[in-house]
Amino acid sequence: MVDLSAVVEMAAAISAADSIGVVGHVGPDGDALGSMIGLALAARNAGKDAVASFDEPFVVPEEMSFLDTSVLVKPSAFPTDLDLAVAVDTSVEHRVGALAGAMGKAKRLAVIDHHISDGSWGDVLLIDPDAAATAELVYRVLKELDWTITKPVAVALYTGLVTDTGRFQYSSTSSATHEIASDLLASGVEPDAIGQKLFEEEAFGYYSVAAKVLDRAILDTDHAFVWSLMTMADLEAGGVQYHEVDGLIDLVRMARGTEVACLLKESKPGVYKGSLRSRGTVDVSAIARSFGGGGHHNASGFTSTSDPESIIHQIVAQLS
Repeated sequence: MVDLSAVVEMAAAISAADSIGVVGHVGPDGDALGSMIGLALAARNAGKDAVASFDEPFVVPEEMSFLDTSVLVKPSAFPTDLDLAVAVDTSVEHRVGALAGAMGKAKRLAVIDHHISDGSWGDVLLIDPDAAATAELVYRVLKELDWTITKPVAVALYTGLVTDTGRFQYSSTSSATHEIASDLLASGVEPDAIGQKLFEEEAFGYYSVAAKVLDRAILDTDHAFVWSLMTMADLEAGGVQYHEVDGLIDLVRMARGTEVACLLKESKPGVYKGSLRSRGTVDVSAIARSFGGGGHHNASGFTSTSDPESIIHQIVAQLS
């Protein structure tokens, strides 16, 4: 259960600040982008001088183009004289990239996150690993502040909820998550329109990349493990960008009879980002931490400069 005292303390810190800058992690997903936009929009509506940003590549994915991006500023324009800087969906300084410098110059630094944290970064912390999404925590702070949740704010927070819960089917989804979603729907969210953009549209070149990834998939029945690889050459051949293939892991993980799935995506020459998924028995966050990554019991990630064979060998060793 969320620490209500932490919610109250976070709300007080935000209320006391006249200028607020909200930052998500590099390559923000729906939860990071929705949380930063939702909080910044609500703060601006309440009369605050508020902006939001994330480090390069500064690109809002096409599937989230319906979000109100009026509060977003390029990382180079992020203020260095803020009353309060707020990191959302990460409690690790290096995950905000170059913006860490500007954030460190703010009078106070706050962190709102639903990942496991050692609490070493930030002056004011709202950390709840049991929350289904960071957007859930931002919602609670806005309710504590008694700020109006307008439709654009609701759309942003709903985006965080629906993406980080896997359309409300991950084990982290609770009755409270559905109650929050219900309130956001009452604020004007159109779930059909959002769902279509997020889950039912892809660039045609995505088909080519998906075909290559699925063709490479390997099923390890001894360890109930399925994995595959995506290369930079796949993206080039398909004419799509790296951020457009986040959903590929959901194709890989569908193999019947498996407990764990992994997709290795080459993000730079010799650099692989691993996406891990579990059906519940295996804690993939522990595997991710062995590579310096992290996440949740059923969904985690990491980055490695080892070759794919070595990475998979290390994962399998932990499944034995």
